[in-house]
Amino acid sequence: MLDNMIFKQLMKHSFTIPVEVTYPNGKTEKYGNGAPQVKIKVNEKIPVKDLLRNASITLGEAYMDKKIEVSGSLQVLINSAYESANSFLNNNKFKRFLPKESHSEESSKNDVQSHYDLGNDFYKLWLDKTMTYSCAYFEKPDDSLEEAQMNKVHHILKKLDPKPGSSLLDIGCGWGTLMLTAAREYNMNVVGITLSEEQYNAVKQRIKDEGLEDQAEVLLEDYRELDHLPFDYITSVGMFEHVGEENLGEYFNTISRYLKSNGVALIHGITRQQGGAYNGWINKYIFPGGYVPGLNENLTHIIESGMQVADIEMLRRHYQRTLEMWTDNFHKVLPEVRKMHDERFIRMWDLYLQACAASFESGNIDVIQYLISKGPSARTLPMTRDYMYKD
Repeated sequence: MLDNMIFKQLMKHSFTIPVEVTYPNGKTEKYGNGAPQVKIKVNEKIPVKDLLRNASITLGEAYMDKKIEVSGSLQVLINSAYESANSFLNNNKFKRFLPKESHSEESSKNDVQSHYDLGNDFYKLWLDKTMTYSCAYFEKPDDSLEEAQMNKVHHILKKLDPKPGSSLLDIGCGWGTLMLTAAREYNMNVVGITLSEEQYNAVKQRIKDEGLEDQAEVLLEDYRELDHLPFDYITSVGMFEHVGEENLGEYFNTISRYLKSNGVALIHGITRQQGGAYNGWINKYIFPGGYVPGLNENLTHIIESGMQVADIEMLRRHYQRTLEMWTDNFHKVLPEVRKMHDERFIRMWDLYLQACAASFESGNIDVIQYLISKGPSARTLPMTRDYMYKD
């Protein structure tokens, strides 16, 4: 009985939009003013002790197992929970310490492969043709996802102000679009590294298909073990979220070590302006070992590694839109996804995409591009930002 009362209070105070909640006994309650924007059906009692232990895991699993069903937009519902000061997502009494994740080289490899090696065929269903699995960059309101992803690639490379014939290291190269664009269109000599066997095989084939063997190389190895000469430029997109809180300093020190004197790096990744954080459900089901660092945390590591910040750009709204387009694509190909995965996986993945969109929409997390240099005040870069936007 007490569990039911506490759970009802939780529902009553957790959203900024009007919602309708139907409880396991069949009774329906409306919270907020106006017609419900989202309807929640609770099919089984959710123990409050589980919520207190870890609300994100408990509610995420309840949704995956259909103990909770939602009619309406998950993104709208979760965004309103982030916006509510009394929500389980914000109230300290619902937050619990999470144990530190292991980030040895072996565990990092396992973590990456558990997500990215779901299979290229799965990601091909709902990513765009570039196979880019990171925040896009929307220069125009009507940019397609593919156009916006290529915008992002060029935006990153232009920020480096790269010289033809120079060398580029792409740490966490994904399916190779950025590194191969640098080789093909900017005449750079590139090396990409990944821990995903699926990505490694795909990039290796792309290099061969595009005739870039003399300019491009992909390696299947840990970023900490690279045995190459220093590079003129380094890019790393969506990578530092995977290295772990305890290894962030090493990550930036490694970038500094791989950069030539006066070299320039563009590091792009999810960051919290409010400070670093874990998410129990994301860590358990989507990105094992994941940690989103705080802005101040990253800046401290950059400076302590002997590098300097030349420019910072926040792209939070771009990632929200990217995730919304991924969600639409994912919904359109559900018949094909069902041939690969069961309904629990589908509900898990749908929740992941929409919850992340809501998190960016609410400002709970951001995605930031750090333009940094190994040398005082990025003296090799132009003095204004104009060069970043020239065709």
